[in-house]
Amino acid sequence: MRAYLTIKENWQFQRAYKRGKSFVSPVVVTYVVKNNTNNLQIGITTSKKIGKAVQRNRCRRIIRAAFYELLPDIKNGYDIVFVARAKTPFVKSTDILNAIKIHLQQANVINN
Repeated sequence: MRAYLTIKENWQFQRAYKRGKSFVSPVVVTYVVKNNTNNLQIGITTSKKIGKAVQRNRCRRIIRAAFYELLPDIKNGYDIVFVARAKTPFVKSTDILNAIKIHLQQANVINN
């Protein structure tokens, strides 16, 4: 499996929100911004609007699983932030996968 870094610092998330291009669907929002390194970095955000801890953790798990399936095709040099929405814990993981794939294709981040 290919390696990637995890976004953990608040300034990295803020940079993606302010400078990144956003792609919206009913189940997930994706922010993509180029970084100055050759690393792929991802972050996943879930707010308390989603629900209690069990639902927020489920959101993170299914978003991460969808990302793993697309990981071999994603280009290096980008920061990608996924934001879970209110519908996220109630949909199938294949719906999340399709939404993320469409967002990354629109951002021209996936190698075809």
